[in-house]
Order: sequence, then C-alpha cells, then structure tokens
Amino acid sequence: MGVSLSGHIDIPADRLQEIAAALPEHIRLTRAEPGCVHFDVTPDADVPGRYIVSERFASRAAFEAHQARTRASDWGRISAGIPRHFEISEDGE
Repeated sequence: MGVSLSGHIDIPADRLQEIAAALPEHIRLTRAEPGCVHFDVTPDADVPGRYIVSERFASRAAFEAHQARTRASDWGRISAGIPRHFEISEDGE
C-alpha cells in the first residue's frame, strides 16, 4: 500500500549552490503533502555533491501526487536534467 523511494542525486559543482538554496523549500513543501510519511534529502558525507534521498508515502496515489507537484514546482525547474539514481518499492496490500 505504501511507496518508498531511496537513492541519491549527484549535483554538478556548477549547480550545487542553486540546488542547496532551493532544497529547504522543496523539503518543507513535500513534508506538508497529504500522505507524506517521511522525506529526507541530506548531503553525503563521503561524496561531494551527492545528496541521499529517502522518502515514504502512505499510498501510490500520494506518491504520484508528490511526483506531479514536484515536476510543476520551482524545485522541478531548478533540478531539471540532474540524473536521479532511485529505487522505488511498493508494499503489497
């Protein structure tokens, strides 16, 4: 029933400042979404420019709503083109 996403994004050095500035608002908005159970994006202590992403949503619908909001947001614009290295898993019902 719930959906989890884990993985990382590697931010190019020339985009790191802009991404770091936009990230707190993206986190705040995501955590306020209905169905968001857990959402963290934190710098990797060992790999410069890498951010570890961990998220959990209560349902597939909540996860899909998050994805749609993200694509249409400032975060979506600012982070466009940055490869994501994510694994998504879904609990059985």
